Amino acid sequence: MPKLTLSGFELHYEVYGNGVPLVLIPGFAGGAWMWSRQVAPLAAKFRVVTFDPRGIGQSSFGSEPLTIRLLADDLDALLRELRIDKAHILGASFGGFVGQEFALTYPGATRTLSLCCTSFGGPNHVAPAIEILMALASTNEFNNEDRIRRSLSMAFSPDFVREHPEEIEQVIKLRMANPVIEEAYRSQLSAAVAFNAESRACAIKAPTLVLSGDADVVVPKQNSHNLAARIPGAELRSIAGGSHLFFIEQPDEFNSVIIDFMKRNS
Repeated sequence: MPKLTLSGFELHYEVYGNGVPLVLIPGFAGGAWMWSRQVAPLAAKFRVVTFDPRGIGQSSFGSEPLTIRLLADDLDALLRELRIDKAHILGASFGGFVGQEFALTYPGATRTLSLCCTSFGGPNHVAPAIEILMALASTNEFNNEDRIRRSLSMAFSPDFVREHPEEIEQVIKLRMANPVIEEAYRSQLSAAVAFNAESRACAIKAPTLVLSGDADVVVPKQNSHNLAARIPGAELRSIAGGSHLFFIEQPDEFNSVIIDFMKRNS
């Protein structure tokens, strides 16, 4: 598998399909595996780039203090390595923070921006219920199967967990096969807490789609409404019954919305 060497660490990436480039940025403690339901359908339309962020899966961590800006810079370095001047950028949850930072820092390289189940961060981020927040924020045994199972179950809708146990098991196996370095987990958590783009989101120039599931209990849907209101001309879409991981739970509808938006703004 290809890797890019960057300032003391190696970044694992994968490229699929042809056409206009589309980069998929994974969520908190997630890697390229998170997009297992998107790669094939989207690669039929675009040149899809996935990657494992620092300290996730097949990427090493390095020694630099991790910030959202640093992760956006990593993405810029990856695009330059692939000789991609401009790409569609799609980020989910924590990856939406990175997507916003990339669009603000590298506007000329951002063809469109899709922000899924995310927010602008900061003090006006609408937090989940305290028990969910505490469970996700805990840095204990985050590579333990029982811990992973509990965390992922919260990110899916109760109906999906009950009716599709085999798919839940597939996702758990993917996460288990892509362990997270402890320092990377803690650093991502700190970077997420420090991120605040509320006052800067109005400077995003790329056509932007803000998309969420209306049953997301991890990043409540009000965050999407607040974020879309800050970005000039942003489209706001919601998927009925969608959980935090609605792109895994309802991939056909998710992929259709993404393809339509990007085709209209290519």
